[in-house]
Amino acid sequence: MKVLILSSAPESLRSTIERAGDSVLVTTDRISAESLERDGIDFIVSYGYRHLIREPVLARLPNRIINLHISWLPTNRGADPNLWSWIDDTPKGVTIHQIDAGLDTGDILLQEPVTFGPSETLASSYATLKSAIEALFARTWPDLRDGRVPARAQTGPGSSHSARDKEPLLARLPLGWDTPVAEVVTLARSLEL
Repeated sequence: MKVLILSSAPESLRSTIERAGDSVLVTTDRISAESLERDGIDFIVSYGYRHLIREPVLARLPNRIINLHISWLPTNRGADPNLWSWIDDTPKGVTIHQIDAGLDTGDILLQEPVTFGPSETLASSYATLKSAIEALFARTWPDLRDGRVPARAQTGPGSSHSARDKEPLLARLPLGWDTPVAEVVTLARSLEL
């Protein structure tokens, strides 16, 4: 099988996929149905990809395009899910889901909750979530690839954020991404985010 990874950090995914005997291409560029056809792509794994995937790409690989997302969907769809899980006090976890025409709205394949201690920073919690999603993918890739993981619709209202939603907060973080999450939450509330 030929797998296209859409990510700027593909190392662990590439390793998992190649260990399973599949070949890998990687890009961060926009993709098209024509490029998938030309390159003989059978499956797509998106991880931190910054472009929406739309028709006719979706039609080219039905149920064979997945996303690795560091939130407990349907909460915190879109950008910076780790940040917003703290600000909005929503469940924390990781989700592998099918990609549809919406933003992180596709059917859920796998989820795992992630717990944190009181001394977390944005950077440390991000690193923990990143490790968790990569480990979940590594354990389940053959089943995902072969369609053996049942999909279920997302339920509940969910939430979403764009990259610009965090702009009022970013310049005020005293230690940037190393700011303790308790300080981030207090600051966000003072800014009414």
